[in-house]
Amino acid sequence: MKTILSSETMDIPDGVSVKIKAKVIEVEGPRGKLIRDFKHLNLDFHLIKDEETGKRKLRIEAWFGSRKTSAAIRTALSHVENLITGVTKGYRYKMRFVYAHFPINASITNANKSIEIRNFLGEKKVISLPCARWICWKGFP
Repeated sequence: MKTILSSETMDIPDGVSVKIKAKVIEVEGPRGKLIRDFKHLNLDFHLIKDEETGKRKLRIEAWFGSRKTSAAIRTALSHVENLITGVTKGYRYKMRFVYAHFPINASITNANKSIEIRNFLGEKKVISLPCARWICWKGFP
């Protein structure tokens, strides 16, 4: 059975600007700018302003959608929430090298601009991975 109209809305916090153009959402905030493409989803994205509170909102709609399309509304809304979190608070990942047989040796080089991995799967060559400009690597003794 198809639902005639399914929609959900979310508030856009202050200090964050959202632009929508042809299902490409661009979120800009104090920590930078993130872009996400939703062209593969059969959804409509609208920026609206609430009459009562005057706050900006993002509405996602699906016309004549099945259960999968209705579920995609919440998924797209969660992705936009993650974009907003990324430009306001940011994300931190803690990673650790693990090995099963060949002990891995990794070191940060070039003033935190690259990392060198030695003895990966027992290989003799050194793997050097450059770091993106917005990533900060920190080693632990």
